Amino acid sequence: MNREIKKQGNGWALLPFLIFIVIYLGAGLYLQAKGEEMAFYQFPSVTAMFIAVLAAFCMGRESIDRKFAIFARGAANENVLTMLMIYILAGAFSTVAKTMGGVDATVNLGLSLIPVELLAAGVFVISAFLGTATGTSVGTITSLVPIAVGLAAESGLSVPMMLGACAGGAMFGDNLSMISDTTIAATKTQGCEMRDKFRVNFYIALPAALVTLVILLVCARPESAADMGAHPFALIKVVPYILVLALAIIGVNVFLTLTIGIFSAGVIGMACGELTVFTYAQAIWDGFTGMSEVFFLALFCGGLSELIAHNGGIVWLIEKLRGMMKGNKSAQVGMAALVSLADCATANNTVAIILCGNVARDISREYRVDPRRTASLLDVFSCVFQGILPYGAQLLMAAALTTTTYNIVISPVEIVPYMWYCWILAAFGLLSVFVPYADRVCRRDPWNWAYDVAESGVAAKKDLESE
Repeated sequence: MNREIKKQGNGWALLPFLIFIVIYLGAGLYLQAKGEEMAFYQFPSVTAMFIAVLAAFCMGRESIDRKFAIFARGAANENVLTMLMIYILAGAFSTVAKTMGGVDATVNLGLSLIPVELLAAGVFVISAFLGTATGTSVGTITSLVPIAVGLAAESGLSVPMMLGACAGGAMFGDNLSMISDTTIAATKTQGCEMRDKFRVNFYIALPAALVTLVILLVCARPESAADMGAHPFALIKVVPYILVLALAIIGVNVFLTLTIGIFSAGVIGMACGELTVFTYAQAIWDGFTGMSEVFFLALFCGGLSELIAHNGGIVWLIEKLRGMMKGNKSAQVGMAALVSLADCATANNTVAIILCGNVARDISREYRVDPRRTASLLDVFSCVFQGILPYGAQLLMAAALTTTTYNIVISPVEIVPYMWYCWILAAFGLLSVFVPYADRVCRRDPWNWAYDVAESGVAAKKDLESE
């Protein structure tokens, strides 16, 4: 990303980011003190970001036209526009697949296969698959918690433990999914391919998931057999999720993958009588508009980052971080800490990655941290903290659904100790920094710093630049 950056760093240039965090975090704390439900999600992040953009326009001596040209350069950056297009296509696929019954079919398929004695571990696996397939942890929790809590109460299992299994699996999916907001933001801000980030991330997330499964198998045995009941499902409705996941892993272009997913879900939905041409078209539109918040947030943040970089904010921040970052490994720890703090401040892992993305990109280039590893670290540690924040949407939603559905009063704080997957993921994330066992793809296809792409993409980059 070519930027016009002033040579001297300027800490005041970061004031707009601070304004955003103060407004967003302050509103959440104020509403939480008043007892509002989902307090940290009542003040729209886009509104807070818009105020931050206005503050950035008030800084510097350039004309408004000049400032807008700088803002537009950041907002219209190729990576930002690519990210925006992926967001709306992912939203359309997720909505169409859900409308035609894909989520219910996936949940029922999993419940039909779970032995009663492996209830909690099975819920974790179902949640992990559903989160990976749909790309939304909150949506996964919303779909699965009402069923999981009922089974836990009937079998004598700890309800907070079951909620931890469900939310933990959802965070596994959110972290790894090719169509999750976090994956899209992490890869596009770092300029790497989704499949490569997935391969690095997979070797961090899979061991954490396996250890979590072992713990659930040992510690979460039901006292009595729950009545699983009948869970009818049509296997064909699960096909679009499997298709999109398979195409993404083998490296098919993400735009083509999501388009195939949208049409396959539509065709299956119409064949099963769940959709008509009109409801299919409406579902696509609902998917587009459902991504409006993250769409506008990424657009504003792209422009704001460019203004801050132009005013010397990024240079100043990197200069300050340089005192803590002595080399490649400490730079990785620093970026993990940066996105973790951003998530604690915003209670939104996608927002945290978008906020830290450009800074992390510059740090990774300076300290030669492979961008595929940087993208993985941003996604891993934002998901770790999002999963253990008692004021994050995931745990708030899990607790609220338990109370409203079964009148079982659960505080999000009670779930935090049972978020075993997130705690273990943090441990493997740090381990992977000092013992780079997850970097196989990075070693096989090293990053070419001159062309800022993986070695396998240099030829295509040369052809593009020669046109």
